[in-house]
Amino acid sequence: MSKAFEPIVVGNWKLPQRFVMAPLTRNRAKGTIPDDLNAEYYGQRASAGLIITEGSQPSAVGQGYLDTPGFHSDAQLAGWSKVAEAVHAGGGHIVAQLMHVGRIAHPVNKCGHETVAPSALPAPGTIVTAEGQLDMVTPRALETDEIPGVVEEFVTAARNAVEAGLDGVEVHAANGYLIHQFLGQSSNTRTDRYGGSPEAHARFAIEVIRAVAEAIGADRVGIRISPAHNIQGVLEEDETLTSAAYETLVDGVKDLGLAYLSILADPRSRLVADLRTRFGGPVMLNSGFSNVTELEDVEAIIDEDLGDLVAVGRPFLANPDLAERWAGGAELNVPHQETFYGGGAEGYTDYPTLTNS
Repeated sequence: MSKAFEPIVVGNWKLPQRFVMAPLTRNRAKGTIPDDLNAEYYGQRASAGLIITEGSQPSAVGQGYLDTPGFHSDAQLAGWSKVAEAVHAGGGHIVAQLMHVGRIAHPVNKCGHETVAPSALPAPGTIVTAEGQLDMVTPRALETDEIPGVVEEFVTAARNAVEAGLDGVEVHAANGYLIHQFLGQSSNTRTDRYGGSPEAHARFAIEVIRAVAEAIGADRVGIRISPAHNIQGVLEEDETLTSAAYETLVDGVKDLGLAYLSILADPRSRLVADLRTRFGGPVMLNSGFSNVTELEDVEAIIDEDLGDLVAVGRPFLANPDLAERWAGGAELNVPHQETFYGGGAEGYTDYPTLTNS
């Protein structure tokens, strides 16, 4: 049997294989509240072993996109309880990816709430809203004394996720969103204790992770980073400064015994290898943001000892029973890109399984 199917203990969870379901935004939580359709979708994919939810806002201000779920209201938590029950009924585990988008937002998508970021610099480009494509707005720079309150938003959301029945959280510090905006050299021009040096750029991420770990237990907490991904205007083009910031981040949390560190980067890069050594716990990789991670990629990452487990995205969209298909060499369903975002059951819960085709 392939090493991809060897069990592994990660944090608080014993997983049946070395690949898990990556976070995948689907824009199907109407009014930010998970419903029965969302529960069905996640429940169908329980054999992933570990599911990382789509990016979900810890506060109303933290929302960026249409119909993304949150972890800050009673109605949202009631919906997430249904999701957790469905996944657990299928023998799986599920963690909430807590995603405060920072400046990747528009008030139209979040009932007029303001947009905040490390610095008053708009992200490039446009964002999809209920009123069509609109330019990104200029965010308000967070005051230094406001930042502990944002940390507390993550803490409250993490507690809410566990109380709703989920197994833990992944702190999203990647892909150009708020925590990544603090880390990035182009998006953070602060001169207080949260900017001006690699160590200061990493401070907010460290504070969030340590506070969340203290609140719910470190073995229930993962973190996702994407060093030098250079996305959504968060540019990390100075290799020395970038390495220093992420080394500081990992060094600042490695004593906690976190469940895992997920790194979205070239799995064979020097920085990934360095961060894995520094972290000392399970490291999750994949084949890159623009590349579909296939079984061969999972096997190569494990066989070459580049990482401990692999986050798989798009194949899980169209194949709820991906683990069974890969184990048996079965043909895979092809995902329909036109149904990735928004809509209903089509392209979401109607992909056939091997036993229901």
